[in-house]
This record gives sequence, structure tokens and C-alpha cells, in this order.
Amino acid sequence: MHDQKMQVLQGTVGKLLRRGATTNLKKALGKIHPADIAHLCRYFELHEQKILLELTPDLDRVADVLSELEPESWPLLAELLEKDYLISIVHEMADDDSAVFIRSLPDALAEEILAALHDDQSDDVEHLLGYDEETAGSIMSTDVFSLDQDITVRQAIESLQGSEDYEMAFYVYVTDEHNHLVGVLSLRQLLTVPPGTCLRDIMSTNVMRVRTDMDQEQVAGLVAKYNILAIPVVDDQGKLLGLITVDDVIDVMRDEATEDILRMAGTSEEELLLGYKSLQIARLRLPWLLATLVGGVVTGTLMWYFRATLEQAIMLISFIPVITGMGGNVGGQTSTILVRGFATGKIDFSMVRQVFLKELRVGLIMGVVCGLVIAGVASVWHQNIYLGLAVGVAMVTAITVAACMGVIVTVFFKKIGVDPAIASSPFVQTVNDISGILIYFSTATLFLPYLI
Repeated sequence: MHDQKMQVLQGTVGKLLRRGATTNLKKALGKIHPADIAHLCRYFELHEQKILLELTPDLDRVADVLSELEPESWPLLAELLEKDYLISIVHEMADDDSAVFIRSLPDALAEEILAALHDDQSDDVEHLLGYDEETAGSIMSTDVFSLDQDITVRQAIESLQGSEDYEMAFYVYVTDEHNHLVGVLSLRQLLTVPPGTCLRDIMSTNVMRVRTDMDQEQVAGLVAKYNILAIPVVDDQGKLLGLITVDDVIDVMRDEATEDILRMAGTSEEELLLGYKSLQIARLRLPWLLATLVGGVVTGTLMWYFRATLEQAIMLISFIPVITGMGGNVGGQTSTILVRGFATGKIDFSMVRQVFLKELRVGLIMGVVCGLVIAGVASVWHQNIYLGLAVGVAMVTAITVAACMGVIVTVFFKKIGVDPAIASSPFVQTVNDISGILIYFSTATLFLPYLI
């Protein structure tokens, strides 16, 4: 239903754009949700996206649309928009959104926008930009609502009623006189206790919190694990600095998943910025392909080394693609599961031995099943039971080793501080091609007297 709605909107907006019907287009954009306008922008060229932004009524709506657009398009759009108009849009954005937006821009433009912002907002944004990228501090909102532990419930409710300028108050955070985070309350608690009750008497002191230097992926993992709508951010002394809400966490999860998928495909997020620039995109992908090329050369060298075995039993050549292909698939499956496990926090280094033994058992089971099948095929095809036995044993060994290598390579990359997503492809594939060929021809050489 939503897809049909978006198709209708796309068609309508596209027709109005082509006709230059700016008045009608402005009216239409005023009725469309900012998130839907941002979604529509994906279907139009950059200059058309600029028109849609400029025709969207109300600067706060424009700011919402810009916040919802793909970050990869921000620098390109920023170059097209009038400088003063861009500054006025950023002024309407939340501090955390404007910090993320400004961080994506060229340094000169970013400094110009910061200098033009209102003093208070500029200070808050600069403060956020001071934190390392992809940390809790860099994505938190500084507009966090908190109350002193010594006030009453009645005073707290009155304060809440005037808290329009703050991030949505899912929870009420309680601080002491030095702004240290000491407790948390739900809105329900405030409404179900006597008005004269002091907050310190009803607050929960067990507050889930993160420090400013925590990786954003770990923050997302905590929010997902404990099913909370927001998580406060504190400094080393426990002072309340900001708040990360579930909408920010969803963006983090999407960005991290996109990054992992692109790296597993042997490229990076930079490719999304390049559009259709073939030469630059090829430059990004080539290093990983060259790594595979080196692996292929090693595989070819091994086959040349075992040429005597091939010359005496030429039927062995029939099963080379099967052995290497199966090993690569199994290794890729194992590595993908581990990459996902590390990314979601469901797997850590303390579980490596357990995961390795599990994958060893799974690989052995799959290897036996596939080995029996290929042994039967080889025996019937070439009328040689020993060939079937050799291919079957090689298949069992290759699949079992591939499953183990998927664990070992992924854990190795994680251990040395390299994102394990890049291990899935092409490294696991290359390693398993080499090990598969080595296992296959070593097994065939042992059985050679029975194959000729």
C-alpha cells in the first residue's frame, strides 16, 4: 500500500516539476510528510531535489526533509543551495542533526555555516563536532530534559508542561545539584503518586547510561537489547550531557548495516557519493579484486604443482569447480553469520571457541552429506569407485575446513582491529579456493594408484 502511494506521489510530483507548476507543487509538498518528500527525492536528479526543497513550505519542514535525506547527497545539495538559505535551514535543525549534517560538508563551507549560526546553537553544534565521529557524543542531542532530585512531583509536572524545546521526554532524568545523573522516572510514575512526593523518594537509581566516547554501534546494541526508547549520555564524572533517542539508533543501525554490506561486497560507502563516475568506482573496487586475483594465481600454481596427478587421471578435472565452489559458499555463510554476530553483540571473543566447535560440527555434517552425493555421482559417471571415494573424502574435508576458516579469518580481522565485514569476500573465498585445491589434489594423489 505504501509503495503504491509513493508511486502515485512520484508520478504527480514528476508531472508538476516538468510543467513548472510551482504553485501547485508548493501546495502538494505542504501536504506531504517530510519523510515522504525525502523518499521522493531519491527518484529525481540533484537540481530537481533542490527545487523540491526550495518549494517545500516552512523552514522547519525543509529542515526535517534535509535531515531525512541520504547523507551521501548532503554535500552535493549543499553546493547547489543558496548559502543564506542553507544557513537558515541548518538553523531550524536539531543540534545533533545539524552537527551530523555539517560534519559531512567540505571544511570551508562547514566553517562558514558555523560562523553564521546563532551563538548558542553554534556553541552546541561545535561541542558535538568536538567528539569523535561515530561515538555516542557525536550523535546525542544536547536538548535533554532533566529535573533536580529535591523537587516535588507537582513541580516536576509543571516543568514538563513547559518542556516544548527539549527532545521528546520519554523518561524523566533526575540529577543532583552538580548535574550528575542520579535517577530516572517514567511519566506514569509521576501521574500515579501524591503531588507532594519528592523525586528522590520515587526515582530508580539503576539508570542505563553511556559515556560520550562509546562507539555508536555499541549504543545501538544496548538500546536494542534492553528495549528502551532513549539512553542518556554522561561524561567521565557522570554528569548528564545529552540524550540519544530511538530514531537516532535506527539511523545508526541502518548506516552500520549498509557499511557492512558494502564492505562484504568489496566496496565502501564512498561509492554512493560517486553516482555514475565509473573510473572512481572502479578504483574503489579494484583492490579487493586484485586480492582475489592473487588468490587465483596461487590456486593456479597449486594446480600446476599437481599437474602429474592431473595428467595421469584427467577425470579429476571434472570436480575442481565443485570442490572450490562448495568450500567458498560454506566459508562465506560462516563468515557472514559471524560478521552479523559481532555487529549485533550476540558474539564476542569469549564465545569464539564455542562458535568454532559449532561450525566444525555443522561443516562436518554438511560435508558428509555433500561428500556422499558427489561420491555417488563420480562413481557412476566415471565408472570408478575409487574416484568417487577420493572426491567424497576431499569434499568432506574441504567443506569442514571451509567452515572453520570462515570463523578463523573473521575472528582474526576482528582481533587486529580491521572491520570483519571485509573478511567475508574476497578473503574467505580466496583462502577456501586455495585450501580446497590443496585438499583435493592431495587426496587424489593418495588415491592415484587406484585411478589409473
